[in-house]
Amino acid sequence: MRTRRKTLAVSVAVLAATSLPVLSGSTVQAAVQKRAAAPSRGLPLYVPPADRASYRQVTRLAWRGDYRTAAGLLAMVRTPQAVWYGDESPARVARLVRMTTSDAARQGRLPVLALYNVPGRDCGSYSAGGARTTEEYEAWIDAVAEGIGDREVMVVLEPDSLALLPSDCGEQASEDTPAETPTPATTTTPEAGPSAAAGTETGTAAGTGAAAVEPTEPSVTEPALTKPTTAPSPEPRPGTVPAPGAAVTAGTPPPSPEPTPFLPADPADLDKQPEAGDQAPTEPELEAEPETGEDRLTEARFTEIKYAVDTLMALGNAKVYLDAGHAGWHTVSSIVPRLVKAGADEATGFALNVSHYQTDRDTALYGRLISACLAYVADGGDPAACPERDWSRRHLRAWLRAHEPHDPSEMKHFVTDTSRNGRGPWTPRYSRHADPQSWCNPPRRGLGARPTTATGNPLHDAALWVKTPGQSDGRCFRGTSGPSDPVRGAVNPEAGQWFPDQAQELVRFARPSLTP
Repeated sequence: MRTRRKTLAVSVAVLAATSLPVLSGSTVQAAVQKRAAAPSRGLPLYVPPADRASYRQVTRLAWRGDYRTAAGLLAMVRTPQAVWYGDESPARVARLVRMTTSDAARQGRLPVLALYNVPGRDCGSYSAGGARTTEEYEAWIDAVAEGIGDREVMVVLEPDSLALLPSDCGEQASEDTPAETPTPATTTTPEAGPSAAAGTETGTAAGTGAAAVEPTEPSVTEPALTKPTTAPSPEPRPGTVPAPGAAVTAGTPPPSPEPTPFLPADPADLDKQPEAGDQAPTEPELEAEPETGEDRLTEARFTEIKYAVDTLMALGNAKVYLDAGHAGWHTVSSIVPRLVKAGADEATGFALNVSHYQTDRDTALYGRLISACLAYVADGGDPAACPERDWSRRHLRAWLRAHEPHDPSEMKHFVTDTSRNGRGPWTPRYSRHADPQSWCNPPRRGLGARPTTATGNPLHDAALWVKTPGQSDGRCFRGTSGPSDPVRGAVNPEAGQWFPDQAQELVRFARPSLTP
């Protein structure tokens, strides 16, 4: 009899936890949904089926009487999130994408698809995997397009694929690769780019974020995919040349033939610039360096991304956003040429901060500068002359007045990942760890702004939860021999697996708050 009463009590508690966010926060949620469904901004966003482990955690919390945390977790997993795909066969991914987009269409919602299957992804680290060849990848993209059909979607295309090129992998491996690499059954991603591990696949590939789930069939657990969580590379010391993929200080624009309305971050650097019209002397005696394997793989990467852009944009109902890293990683002048070469001109725009923690303010500025630089380059400008985030406000305003298009429709738009940036990036308190891996399950981070297509910024198409909050980024050895995470004092779950402690932290430290 006592068991029956206790079971009933827990059931009531779970039901109460389920309804609590709706009842207690009805005004706030109604406002959010109203903004998300604004006619001028498109459909409200799709909520995929949640990780089953999250419901088990909610039940345990309710059993203990912690209804507030249980309600917060339920609100988190019932918030619109991206659905990840990668590593499936073409036939399977076509079926899964069709199921997701059809389910979203029945609900009158807009699904966000994170495609994560490019060859050589994540430099073979946590989220190693993907297609084996360019031809195989193109066939996979064709299958995704077939699954989308005539239904409206947003696509975050291959997180970390451009911010972490194959030519960047040597340096990345030495700085970010963990001491041990997970087996292919649980691929995870290091933070070479902006993402960390992806979620468990229920018919979708997890990358840096949400687990893909079959909406209408029983879920079939497959190898967890993880997307790389990008950890910003160490900032270079003054006077040094940054390694590929590392965060660098802004470059100084070269002088233009006409009076420039702006100055570089350091006016003294003007002395180092060549005179207008000067050309570097030719040295015919020097032979061109032979092309390396990494060079060929990098060229293939651009070919693969461009094919995906052309194929998906040809549908006419897909908005496609390319990878552009995050504000703490590449400079504007270094990421823009990569975007251009990958076909940004044909895409809707670019995606920022996927699986990372940069603040909304820093990300919005970074996105505007990239967009302005893309427009400037399209008109024949040199990306080396584009503004950087560390310029003074006066110089930034002057450059934007001189070169930024007045009409936002003439510029590339962007989407951002706000799933875990409520408290901004994590700065280790001590430097005793050889590699702090600030991207890997950092402590005391919180959920960020709720997903919406009503951002109030004409260039910012949507704030999204691309990374699935609550799923681990990996084991996080931080330069030690492991297996414990020296920061958390415990062994973290494999990348893509549910991480109860982190899930509760994200709810507890969320900005804005999830719980009443």
